[in-house]
This record gives sequence, structure tokens and C-alpha cells, in this order.
Amino acid sequence: MRTRADIECWLTDMDGVLVHENTPIPGAAELLEQWRHDGTPFLVLTNNSIFTPRDLSARLRASGLVVPEESIWTSALATADFLASQKPGGTAFVIGEAGLTTALHEAGFIMTETSPDYVVVGETRNYSFEAITKAIRFIGAGSRFIATNPDATGPSIQGVLPATGAISALITKATGKEPYVVGKPNPMMFRSALNRIGAHSENTGMIGDRMDTDVVAGIEAGLHTVLVLTGISDATEIERYPFRPDEILDSVADLVREEPLESDSPDVNPSLGL
Repeated sequence: MRTRADIECWLTDMDGVLVHENTPIPGAAELLEQWRHDGTPFLVLTNNSIFTPRDLSARLRASGLVVPEESIWTSALATADFLASQKPGGTAFVIGEAGLTTALHEAGFIMTETSPDYVVVGETRNYSFEAITKAIRFIGAGSRFIATNPDATGPSIQGVLPATGAISALITKATGKEPYVVGKPNPMMFRSALNRIGAHSENTGMIGDRMDTDVVAGIEAGLHTVLVLTGISDATEIERYPFRPDEILDSVADLVREEPLESDSPDVNPSLGL
């Protein structure tokens, strides 16, 4: 039976695992430093498609967490990776922000409002009724419907905000068409992440705070799953599901070794961007 000792690479969720809004979770900085010290390949995964990896890296650094942009994998990147495999050089009408449009441009896609191959819906703080109407009409005319993630709401300091899942549901109601959702809990996002760091499911662990996205997708992708209780999951939430993670921990602090790390390590592999 596989245990934590077998794990050589890590994937981890961001919100609820490493940070709450802009506040780092105790133990997160130490765990990231441990991975860098050991030369452990890792990726920080997020369903947030608003920001580019460079933006997210800067935001995390401002919170005291050092994560190179090469070590961040977003639902926008996974979506662009998937669409490029389906229709290289295709066209898309996009509801989203820079994280999504930049990823699609870099994957060779063209943004258009003329008979797009795909309508792609991602996160934005400025959902436009006009843009939603265009999306509905394009899908009705035959454009394929893609969503970066299924999350119905997102967090903010003021409270929850409608997110990709909520807007996608509106479009589905108007068109009768369900989107293909690329981000968590679709195991495809995990498989594309594994490919990015050259890892294999048999020696990779996934750390998350949600049973319905992180844990179930990790299980389906064949990963060692770790649920931390610093996000939305608690004992009551866990009991709602017929599956279980391999480990349940209070926080990522429980993954940090007790012995101090040396400041310089010859084991770090710069080719991994860590």
C-alpha cells in the first residue's frame, strides 16, 4: 500500500491550503521552503483563472510565500492546454480576464467575435450582460461551450461572489448546452500538471481542502490524497462523501519536518524552477 514515504512530487491547492485571502496559513512557508531545500518537484494548483502565474506568484510573495511562477498551474493554463490539443490554432470568444486570455494567446488561439470555435467562460470580477448574451448566441449557433472550472461562488473580503459555475449555469439554462469543465475536479487538470513537472501519479501527492474537488479528482487521477482542515472541510463535511482521502491533517504544518533546514542546499534542481 502506498504511503507518504513513497511520494516524490507534490501538487497542492492554494486557497484554504496555503493562504486565506492574503494571509498565509501557518506552516505553508515552511513546507514550501522544505520542498525547495529537498529539490522536490511541486506545483500549486488553483481553479482561479483571473490571474496569470506571474501575477499569482507576486501576490503569494506579498503574503510571505515564495512560489515561482513556473510552479503555478491554473485552470486557465489547463484549459488552454486542452483546447490546443483539440484544435490547434482555433478561435474563441472569451468571458474572463488576463489569466485566461493570456493562456489562450500563448497556446496559439485567436480571440474573435465572429463564429468562434469555442465559447470559453472563466472567472472575472466584471461579468457583462452583453458578453453573456453574445456567448449564448454563439453557442446556439454551434460554438462549443467550455468552462475553466465549476465553482459557483468565489471568496472576497465582502463575502461570496458569483463565479464561473454560476455564469455557466445561466448560459446552460438559456441554451440547453452543458459546458465541458476543464478545472478541478476534472482529473485532466491533474494529468496536465503531472506532465508539466514530469511526474507520475504513483509517486505524487495532492494536498487540498475540499472533498468535492481536490480529493475526488486526486483519487480519480491515482494520486496520494491529503485533506487539510484549514479550508472548508470539517469532520461533518467528510462524512457526506462515500470516498476518503489517504490522510486527514489539521494543516500543511503537519507535513513539515521538525529538524531545521540548512539555508543552502546542493540538492535543489534549478532546471525545475524551484
